[in-house]
Parts: sequence; structure tokens; C-alpha cells
Amino acid sequence: MRNLSPLRVLALSLVMVVTTSPLWGESSLGEALKKPILEAGTTQRETIRLAAPKIPQVPACKTREEWEQHAAQFRADVLNNVILRGVPPEWLAGPVQVEMLDEIPCGPGYRMRKLRYEALPGFWIPAILYLPEKIEGKVPVFMNVNGHDGKGKQANYKQIRCINQAKRGIIALNVEWLHMGQLRTADNAHGRLNQLDLCGISGVSPFYLSMKRGLDVLLSLEHADPARVGVAGLSGGGWQTIFISSLDTRVTLSNPVAGYSSLSTRLNVFSDLGDSEQTPVDFALYADYAHLTALLAPRNALLTYNAQDNCCFVSATALPPLLAAAEPVYQLYDEPQRLTWHVNADPGTHNFLNENREALYTRIGQAFFPDETNYSDEEIPCGDEIKSVEDLLVPLPKDTGTLHSLALAAMQELPLDENIPQDSADLARWQAERRQVLRELVRYRDYSVKAETVSSKQQGETHIVRWRLTCDDDWSVPLVEFSRGTPSDTVVLCSVEGRAALAEAVETELSQGKRVLVPDVWYFGECSPVERHYLFALVLQTVGERPAGVQASQLAAVARWSQTEFGDRPITLQSRGKRLTQAALIAAALEPAAINATVLHDAQTSLKQVITENQDFNKTPEQFTFGLLREFDLPQIEALARPGSVTRK
Repeated sequence: MRNLSPLRVLALSLVMVVTTSPLWGESSLGEALKKPILEAGTTQRETIRLAAPKIPQVPACKTREEWEQHAAQFRADVLNNVILRGVPPEWLAGPVQVEMLDEIPCGPGYRMRKLRYEALPGFWIPAILYLPEKIEGKVPVFMNVNGHDGKGKQANYKQIRCINQAKRGIIALNVEWLHMGQLRTADNAHGRLNQLDLCGISGVSPFYLSMKRGLDVLLSLEHADPARVGVAGLSGGGWQTIFISSLDTRVTLSNPVAGYSSLSTRLNVFSDLGDSEQTPVDFALYADYAHLTALLAPRNALLTYNAQDNCCFVSATALPPLLAAAEPVYQLYDEPQRLTWHVNADPGTHNFLNENREALYTRIGQAFFPDETNYSDEEIPCGDEIKSVEDLLVPLPKDTGTLHSLALAAMQELPLDENIPQDSADLARWQAERRQVLRELVRYRDYSVKAETVSSKQQGETHIVRWRLTCDDDWSVPLVEFSRGTPSDTVVLCSVEGRAALAEAVETELSQGKRVLVPDVWYFGECSPVERHYLFALVLQTVGERPAGVQASQLAAVARWSQTEFGDRPITLQSRGKRLTQAALIAAALEPAAINATVLHDAQTSLKQVITENQDFNKTPEQFTFGLLREFDLPQIEALARPGSVTRK
């Protein structure tokens, strides 16, 4: 510009400013899209409101026989319909395979040995066996599980517990937990278990089988007394303890420490909300943790909680509902003394330290050594006997399985039904049958809609209406409507980034004479839970709903409402982002009368991407609908929509 006059330079600068400004009015449209429609936390509160009534209550029983009928049904339902659902028969076959390895120098008063066992074929668990120095006859056995502690079996408070058990004449097994200690790999992160769910295999099953096989190991030992079998653990180990103890009646003494609360408690105390293994798909259709506590009866139990727990499961909120559920059942057996509890005050935080351990030693004495007058519940000092990580390292096969490798193997032959008929009559019949299967898998709902106008204004040529749509009094869907003049068609835009990211797309559609509807659906934009995001997706699943199904049902409800409200032809649905591909296609497949065309921007091409990309439920919770990949991949879902109606961009 050095050869141009100052006036020419100014003129060109003004032209550049004008031509580089957004012609679509992104700023003004963006403001309309960003402005909240719902009160903060609406979706989170609605998730809780939907889930709370679905959580079952422990039945009041008048006789032991009545309770035992219920108990048998609870165990069968949880095992068959939740934990072992879809599990391949070979995972359950045969006795446990155990490989005893090197001894570890230790003592005095006990011996240590490394071992590994197969929880399921190719899925090895490392463990340490602590044996009394001298064993005569049958002796008690104890499985010690650990929680969310990266040190795993090397945690000093766990080693001290095992040493003290062995010095009291108990055979103790220190087992590793998935994603902890030696098994601490990204492929074993607990949010990866949902990859198995997608394949139609219960993702919590490896957790359960690792515990069950641990008990198998203990009870296969020559000196094991099957009448004296204990389990104890802290935090996630407390969850493991209640899970295995309630469902496997071989356990005769259970000590879960700061490990769980009822689901009803968790909906009010968010710090108690648990990860994928603690909130399995459909679990609350059959039982709650209050039921699991009652299922301990009439066996010996010590429920330990901490008064000022800085993690979760504070005693004041977690313990009372569990006791209220279990005490009447213990009364039916005339064994109320077998249900005991301990509230830790020193230090009162999240721990399995000296006070909590001595409470366990006391309970062990009462349950396993009632006639030994010289039994002491004081901890035997052993701090200088703690072993290092290297000391406790158990060699594992190089190809030891992980949660992710199990899912990779499971997906290979899926989906089971890949044939899409070519004949039009056959296709119509196939579509009708497969739509019903899809509806059931995603828990699709034909929501009725009540619409409330939140605001309406004219902004230049653009008419903007902000709506709150209520779906069956379950969900509030915020939606912004844009139009100019008399629209020719209606397009619904949705994005994983929320509606605030769609200003440019809105202008593009408006310029083509279309009415534009921009909703946020469950988990995205304004409809994201405000805290502990993915944990509320777990809550939704455990009461029988499916996140992708909720999203698809909301999109379909918007499409039907549009036809009714505006008297339009079927709408065009546009989604942006891989995470909305499933919801958009499911809506198009199950609502072809209201959705004429579907445009997928930056879309998934296969459900298998969820597994091959090693996605974690914690980050993409709507991607893991139980059993969806067993029946469909995305091409099969797309084939249920109007023929030729799906476009990918």
C-alpha cells in the first residue's frame, strides 16, 4: 500500500473490515443461542427425580421363609440379569486355574508366597498368600481386597492386615484389583468395562469373577475351613466386599469399610455416587445396596464407616439406611448380634488404619475364635515387615487380558444380524421387526410434548422464539426457534458442543428460507449435569434407561412437536459431532414419519470405533448402550430410516 494515497488506504481498510465481518450475523444469533432457557441444574435434578422412584425398597417380611424366598430371587436376578448377563459360557467353566510361584522371605510367625489365578480365560490376577507358620487341621481363610489405591496389594495398611491375620492363624489372600497396583493400565480403567456392555456382555462380570475365583483359590487349599471365610476391604474394596459377600454365601464374615451406601442415599449425597463397576446397567431394576446388606443375614457382618470421611460414605448418612434394611432380617433369624458396625473417629477420615483394623480383629475373634480365651484384638506390630513393590511383584503372562482386550475380542463377530434385505417387501418386514428390537435396546420413549414460550422477539428480519419443551414431565428440552418470512421447511440442528456453537449453521439454513430449531438434548449444552457429569449417566442406566435412547427420544419428540406446532412436512435433522451420531440415527430410524432426512456432520461410521478408539464411559457415556453392537452396527440402524435419507458430511 506504500504507493497509495492515505485516503485510498483508509477506504481499502474499511472494505476489508466490512468484508471480513460475518455476513450471517453470528454475534447476534450467537447471543440468542447462548442465553439460558432452563434454570441451572435442571437436567441434573430431573435425572434424580426420574431415578429416585425406580430404586426398589427392601420388602418387609414377617417370617424367615418369606425373606428367604425374596433373597433367593434377589440373588438370582442380580447374578443372571446384571452381573453374568451375556457372559460367554467358557468364562464360567471349570475349576479355577492357580499357579503357585516363589516364596517371599518374611516372618516371624508366617510365610508368604506369590501366586496368580485366572479370573476368566487369559485374564490373570496377581496375589500374595500369607500362611500361618504352623498349620494344623482346618483354619479360617480371608480374602483381602483393595480399593482405589494405586499401590494396590502393596498398600501398607493392607499388608499389615494380612500379616496380622496370618499371625492369628488365618490364611490370608491379598488380591490385586483391576486398574490398581500391577494391573494399573489404561486398558483396565473402570470406565473401559462399558465397552463390554456395548457388546452385550456385562462389564462388571470380570470384577465379580476375579473375586469369586479368589474365594475359589482360598477354599481349594488343604487347610481351608469352609465355615470360616472372611472378606474385607476399604473404599472400592468395601464395594467389592459387599458385592461378593451378599451374592456368594460361602462368605461367613464380611467387613466392608467405607465402601458403599444405598442408591437412594447417593442421589442426595453426590460424593457417594460410584463408578461404572459400582453402578451396573439395570442393577436397580432388581436390587439396591440396602438389599445386598440384608442379604448378609444371618452371617457375621461388620459395617465400618468413618465419621469425617473426606472421600465418600460418611457414617452419618451412609450407615443408618443400611442398618434399617438389614436389622429386621437379622431379627427374623434371631441373630441380631451377628450384625455389627463400627464408626471410626480416629482419624475419622477415609481409612483402614489401626482403629478400623482392630475393630475387624475383634470381630474375627468373636466369629472365628469364640472359645480362645487368649485371643487378642490388639494389633501385632509389624511395620518393619512391610514389603516393597518389587518384593510383591508377581510375574504375569505377557498376553494377560484387560477390560479393553476382552471387548476387542468380543466385538469381532458383531453384530450378529448383518443382512439387510434388498427386496422392498422383505425390507419393510425387516424394518418393522428390527425397529422393535432397537426400541427395546435403547429404551426408546414416545414422549408427549408440552411447549412453553419463554420469550419471543423480532431481531431485524429474524424472528426468535425461545421455547421450553417438557417431555412427559420427565425432561425439559431448551430450544431456540429462528425464522424469516414464511419458511419453506424446518431443520433441527444439534451439536455435541451445545446450541451456542451453531450460529453460523443457523444463518446458513435461514438464508435458504428454512425455519431452524436448535435444541440441547440430554448431556449436551444446557442439558449437561452441573457436577459429577458421567455419574448421572450411570444412575440413568442402572434404573433401566439408556443415555442414547433419552437423546434420540428427545430429538424425535422435537420433530413430532414441530409438525404439530407449525403444520410442517417432516423435518430435516442435522447433528454435529461423533457423539451425536447414534442419537440422530436412532431418532431417524424410529421416527421416519416425522424425520424426512438426516445429515450427519463429523459422524461415526461404526459402533466399533467406540472400542477400537478405546473410549472411556467417563468421557463419552452415551456411546455404551448395553447390547447395541450385538444387534446393530450403524449401517443397520441407518437402514431403518427412510431409504436414502441419511447423508454424511
